[in-house]
Amino acid sequence: MTAFSDQLAQYWQQPRARRWLILSLSVGGLLVMGFYAVAEPAHLAHNHALDGADWLGYAVCHRLTERSFVIDGRQLPLCARCSGMYLGVMVVFLMTFMNGRLRWSELPPWPLLLALFGFIGLMGIDGVNSYSHFFPNAPHLYTPRNWLRLLTGIGTGLAMGSFILPALAQTLWRLPAPRAPLAAWHDLLDLLLAAGVVVLLVLSNQPTLLYVLALVSVAGLVLLLGAINTILGLTLLRRDGRALRWRETAVPLIIGVLFAIIELSAISFVRYHFTGTMIGFPGL
Repeated sequence: MTAFSDQLAQYWQQPRARRWLILSLSVGGLLVMGFYAVAEPAHLAHNHALDGADWLGYAVCHRLTERSFVIDGRQLPLCARCSGMYLGVMVVFLMTFMNGRLRWSELPPWPLLLALFGFIGLMGIDGVNSYSHFFPNAPHLYTPRNWLRLLTGIGTGLAMGSFILPALAQTLWRLPAPRAPLAAWHDLLDLLLAAGVVVLLVLSNQPTLLYVLALVSVAGLVLLLGAINTILGLTLLRRDGRALRWRETAVPLIIGVLFAIIELSAISFVRYHFTGTMIGFPGL
């Protein structure tokens, strides 16, 4: 028993082992929540976690039912495109976290930047084509599909995460690592493979998985806005570039996330006040 305890303690000292344990426990907890939530329709209809996610997602998303994925009759908090975007942000964050690169502060090299801008351009093309279908006589290139919205959205999310995380590292750390988390084509391929797995999980339409991914997508939204708040706050207060240890980043990060939740809630409140609906827009 002592030898096993020593081995376990030695294993726990490895940063990658700690990261895997944190990820495994987080995913396991979400899966248990999801299994319980979808076990009975009544659980899903009155699920507090999804209610909160709906409220936060409502601040940034049109939430049109026909352009959203659905869990047993209940649509996800974000539409297909927005779900893809913020799931993409979470893919970048998780891959950067698992690779131990959260202190790496350089933007990707130009060839990779161009590829990321290409992802944003593809979403722009698909978005314009999709929007044209609101007008029956408007020209369009092809019939929009939710899987295309998801796919182009997740590509844009990969770009957003790849821009924001290095900027956050530059703002937080006194001695950031002068390297890019996304530095080579194989790094981009890893992101694309992880994003591809996420896309397949969404398209599986498996209720428990959709429940988990619904919450993860809204977490990506809060994480992205929280990171932006932290960058702006520390820069405006001239307190950027001071952290030497992780515990010194806790306060600015927590404040950034809390402000993100407050901002999203305020926008949702104003929107609901004027529209009176949380599903789409009046008249659409």
